[in-house]
Amino acid sequence: MATTFPQRKPYSGVHRKLVISFDLGTTFSGISYSILEPGVVPEINGVTRYPSQDAGSDAKIPTIMYYDALGKLKAVGAETQHPVIEEAAQTEGWKKYSGFKLHLGPQTASAYLQPLSPHKEIITLFSDFYAYLYACAKSFVQETHHISLSEWSSMEGGIHFILAHPNGWEGQHQSKMRDAMISARLISDDEQDHSRVSFVTEGEASLHFCLNRGLSRYISNEDGVVIVDAGGGTIDISTYSRAGVSEGNRCFEEIAIPQCQLSGSMFVTGRAQIYLRDKLKETVYAEMANSIADCFDKTAKLRFKNAEEPAYIQFGTIRDNYPALGVRGGTLALPGSTVAGFFGPSISDIIQAVNHQRSTSPKDISAVFLVGGFAASNFLYDKLRAHLQSVGINLSRPDSHVNKAVADGAVSFYIDHAVNSRMSRYTYGSKEFTSYERSMLEHRRRSDKAYVAANGELSLGDQFDVILPKGILVSETTEFRHTYHLYSETLQDLMSISDDVVCYRGSKKDPRWMDTDEAMYKVLCTITANTHQAIKTLKPQRGQDGRTFYKLDYDVVLLFGLTELRAYVSWMHKGKEKRGPARIVYTQHL
Repeated sequence: MATTFPQRKPYSGVHRKLVISFDLGTTFSGISYSILEPGVVPEINGVTRYPSQDAGSDAKIPTIMYYDALGKLKAVGAETQHPVIEEAAQTEGWKKYSGFKLHLGPQTASAYLQPLSPHKEIITLFSDFYAYLYACAKSFVQETHHISLSEWSSMEGGIHFILAHPNGWEGQHQSKMRDAMISARLISDDEQDHSRVSFVTEGEASLHFCLNRGLSRYISNEDGVVIVDAGGGTIDISTYSRAGVSEGNRCFEEIAIPQCQLSGSMFVTGRAQIYLRDKLKETVYAEMANSIADCFDKTAKLRFKNAEEPAYIQFGTIRDNYPALGVRGGTLALPGSTVAGFFGPSISDIIQAVNHQRSTSPKDISAVFLVGGFAASNFLYDKLRAHLQSVGINLSRPDSHVNKAVADGAVSFYIDHAVNSRMSRYTYGSKEFTSYERSMLEHRRRSDKAYVAANGELSLGDQFDVILPKGILVSETTEFRHTYHLYSETLQDLMSISDDVVCYRGSKKDPRWMDTDEAMYKVLCTITANTHQAIKTLKPQRGQDGRTFYKLDYDVVLLFGLTELRAYVSWMHKGKEKRGPARIVYTQHL
């Protein structure tokens, strides 16, 4: 079913354009798209047909892949659950990859994550899955909209891709996702083609989905709303409010730092699996513990409603009976309190995160929206609703298709762009040095670190200059600058610049001295640029020691308010600012 944003305007472009979003999820993935026709109000559609998946079934597919012993991809998505494929995988020793998404993000040890094979890099897995999603999208769009090969060829080189990712992911993770798109040959490796990929957090995509589903009427002009995207791997919690007070206002802004919890539905299944392994050990069903956990995941988990009643897992035949274990007629009965315990930590994490959002938000929270595949659990919904009602907050969830919230919302993010200001996640800055001042106590404490700079002055480094503090609301157009002074005895050394953006993740309000909280300072990325135009008018200067040197004064201009960091380099020439492009190279590990 196509969705339309309230008050959406007709597409103003002059050429037909295709926009595709990939929601590569931990357990399930989905695709949405929009064909933008000049002068026509855009609609958002979802891909609902996939290879080996029953017609009219779910709009998402399992995020699973099989590779053979030589590393060749053998099956993807719904194909992996076909009995013939499952049998071939078992007899031929194929390697199964599921839940691999979380390995791209911040590395957090978990007993529930399947370790990656040393022979498969995470970018390769993402690349292969993106290529598969694209093939599915291409086939579906061509068939559904009667697009000929020639028409597709005319659009293909201009397709814009939107990739959704958890709230907790940052620039280095986005960079790897773009690398996977390049490896999949969906874009080329040049700056212009890089711009055909946009990123959006799952929280922001979910807000757009809720607005498309008419939930904006529950958002008052004065209060905030919390979006809980409960997925297979992560729970993404974000808080927004209207940027103005008019009834028809479509602009929103983040009013609290988003959160990301590793507490999705796969962890409920993981806890069930651990319980079943222990319960069934040394019995005839010991080797079936994992498959019984899979049955729980597919049926009993979503059906479970009440901790006072048993939960039933159908896994075998009528001949399977073991009353001492609670097995009768191929069905295992578990106490409702035990199953509630599987959900407990995830529910607790969501409640704590929502409470934290409430405590840090400058506005009252009047509503919480619950979306994502895990939102289909009535037990989860009822527990959250009971807690939120006790503090006077309404809980809502869309009436259908909550599991395609991110895919649909990602396309809406591109078309409707409802969020124009976002919160800074951490404190960002740069290393700097200053002239050594003997009159300053902190300088005297570090006198052994003083050195003579290229300009001949006694200087002191290891200082952190804040560019953007944590928790600041930043609009998409707000520029943050850091001025640099680069000295060299030759012009050749000034033809390019390379400066680090440092991220401080500690709790100090004034993180000036980097040697007092060293572990909390990490290089986020390096800004590089060609400055051959900027040095053309530089004149030689003479230092205090009599040596000749050149000095380049320039600014690195950063835009933090977008969903992806942008940078420029600027300098002054005859009283006017000049600008040049800058490249952002991310550190692999933070």
